[in-house]
Amino acid sequence: MQIDWEALGSVFGVSLVVTVGLVALFTLGIVGLSRQERATAQGGSAILAVTGAYACFAACAAAVAYGIHLIVA
Repeated sequence: MQIDWEALGSVFGVSLVVTVGLVALFTLGIVGLSRQERATAQGGSAILAVTGAYACFAACAAAVAYGIHLIVA
């Protein structure tokens, strides 16, 4: 049995980058929602923050759905 170390390293690298990217994207969504709550408490509006947060969550959901599609197909 022979291990293809280059392919294993490639899979590890891509997995690491995608995981960190998804976590960062989800974190940006949470930050956007927290800014909306702060703006509402101060009597303002943060429509751009909420829109950005929902876009981040939608991108996370799309990435997860694409991953599931790759696994199932």
